[in-house]
Amino acid sequence: MSDTRRRVKVYTLNEDRQWDDRGTGHVSSTFVERLKGISLLVRAESDGSLLLESKISPNTAYQKQQDTLIVWSEADNYDLALSFQEKAGCDEIWEKICQVQGKDPALDITQDPIDESEEERFEEIPETSHLVELPPCELSRLEEIADLVTSVLSSPIRREKLALALMSEGYIKKLLGLFRVCEDLDNREGLHHLYEIVRGVLFLNKAALFEVMFSDDCIMDVVGCLEYDPALVQPKRHREFLTKTAKFKEVIPITDSELRQKIHQTYRVQYIQDIILPTPSVFEENFLSTLTSFIFFNKVEIVSMLQEDEKFLTEVFAQLTDEATEDSKRRELVNFVKEFCAFSQTLQPQNRDAFFKTLANLGILPALEIFLLVYHTPYLFSGMDDLQVRAAATDIFSYLVEFSPSMVREFVMQEPQQTDDDVLLINVVIKQMICDSDPELGGAVQLMGLLRTLIDPENMLASTNKTEKTEFLSFFYKYCMHVLTAPLLANTAHEKNSKDNFQTAQLLALILELLTFCVEHHTYHIKTYIMNKDLLRRVLVLMNSKHTFLALCALRFMRRIIGLKDEYYNRYIIKGNLFEPVINALLDNGTRYNLLNSAIIELFEFIKVEDIKSLIAHIVDNFYKALESIEYVQTFKGLKGRYEQEKDRQSQRLNRYRRDARSLDEDEELWFNDDDDDDDGEAVEKSRMEDDFSDSYGKYMEAKKGKLLLVLPQVQFSLPRLQHLQV
Repeated sequence: MSDTRRRVKVYTLNEDRQWDDRGTGHVSSTFVERLKGISLLVRAESDGSLLLESKISPNTAYQKQQDTLIVWSEADNYDLALSFQEKAGCDEIWEKICQVQGKDPALDITQDPIDESEEERFEEIPETSHLVELPPCELSRLEEIADLVTSVLSSPIRREKLALALMSEGYIKKLLGLFRVCEDLDNREGLHHLYEIVRGVLFLNKAALFEVMFSDDCIMDVVGCLEYDPALVQPKRHREFLTKTAKFKEVIPITDSELRQKIHQTYRVQYIQDIILPTPSVFEENFLSTLTSFIFFNKVEIVSMLQEDEKFLTEVFAQLTDEATEDSKRRELVNFVKEFCAFSQTLQPQNRDAFFKTLANLGILPALEIFLLVYHTPYLFSGMDDLQVRAAATDIFSYLVEFSPSMVREFVMQEPQQTDDDVLLINVVIKQMICDSDPELGGAVQLMGLLRTLIDPENMLASTNKTEKTEFLSFFYKYCMHVLTAPLLANTAHEKNSKDNFQTAQLLALILELLTFCVEHHTYHIKTYIMNKDLLRRVLVLMNSKHTFLALCALRFMRRIIGLKDEYYNRYIIKGNLFEPVINALLDNGTRYNLLNSAIIELFEFIKVEDIKSLIAHIVDNFYKALESIEYVQTFKGLKGRYEQEKDRQSQRLNRYRRDARSLDEDEELWFNDDDDDDDGEAVEKSRMEDDFSDSYGKYMEAKKGKLLLVLPQVQFSLPRLQHLQV
């Protein structure tokens, strides 16, 4: 069998700048006499024919991409690529190439854009002698220019030289002037060439070129060139969209002209990257990295400039919370804050900290509370029941929680002093989750994730005197838990699932996921709540749901409880006979081999393996007759075996202690048997002492602790001595 590490596909770049598959084979590196050097050979796996024979030239720039690609250019218009099945094979061939060229295999490209010898010559020869010679910028030479631009893309050195030439001669603006001429003349051939040229210049990946192309006086002409893709029958109308359809909304007037220009530029460049340019192939993935960086740093600059303008942000939040603000205006303000928060993700950590602290000081959380509350009480805010506003407010809340859950918790814990439970921020979020109108509950899933972050003890901080964990969890279970569990308790009243439609089942599954998380992480608080509300009984009602995923959620909740191996929980389960709905579900499922069946059996297997004696005894005593017919797994027979072993151990212990009580000294036994003259008082005393022994033994069996083992022999062996003394 051939080595899959060396299995490759061979690609060549065609005239349309698309990669053609030349076949699949196995690559090797060997000395070829005819080529006078180490060469790469690829033989087809189908018939052994030679797919590729390429000498590793010391001056060829080889590039490794994505760990499994090697790309290089052998001539001006002949680019090659090997795509490896396995990374190990790619690494082996790459090391061989680097060995031949004397390069470090840790690099991803074997030839720098300007190597050492070229740097030395730069000191002696003028820069211009190293530039690519560009044809005159004329209509008749557009095809020649397009061929030149597309031919250099595979060679880093030639890309660098072409970029220098384009910048030194002011060539870009001349090309864009030709674009306006071609469009006026409706010269489609020239426009198609200009598309290839501009696209190729973007792929040169040079920030200095972007500064020219994306300047105010050039960017729309660049967009215009990119409308005339030769593959399209009719050109796209991107400029029309950018100038007429897309509207720049100033929620608060921006007086800084530089900031305005930066916002316009960033939007248009993002549009070019996301909408106009085709998705880069795997071989072109690095061609637009500088364009991505250009957008990134623009966003950083926009956020910084806005953040420094205190008057602007103060006005934004003043209008957000002003009851007199029109609904349409408020909607725009909320969307602006959402975009503002999204841009902030580009900031460095310490700058992002300062950004969110600024928002907190301006009152972002009280404002969010109002917009989320609108969902449930739109009559309080006429006309504000707006899905866009709620969605934007949820996104802003998400940014805040992800940035600093502690900041949100601190705000929430201060609220009970000022308001009632119904309008607490966390309760408003829970209610929005519960009342999500989306059939798929997309918003509810997002909010559930945020709630889980807020109640996760792992991200709670400890202060000097008291812990945030203790304070917040006490707050949550006092003021919020009843809101979270309300739909569950309402739907399982009277021990039946009153509403079993798909949307309700999805909601209850989300609630159960949160409650399961609480069982795993909150211990004391959730345990008290489960006992007080008899919550597990209510949850297990959902085992009867027609939706299997909901029954599995209920089972998972019980499995997490049992997984804690807490006798407090075990006694609660036994006392409430809470295995009954689980076993009924198993029996109702019949012989079907499905996820529900496997999950239930895993629950009992866990109890058996962990040898949870109290639960094993309860299950065998109450349900073994119903389960003994299940023989396709040995789980239940194993439970029975554990049960019998424990009974035998207990029986042996009981017999041993009885024997010890009767193993008296032989002489004392004879004397005791001959003593028929004991008075009634002695008989009473004997009876009392035997009762003491029985009581002591009973306490031992009940407590199952070793400490009483020291007491029992003292009681047993004191009997004859007391009797002897009384005589």
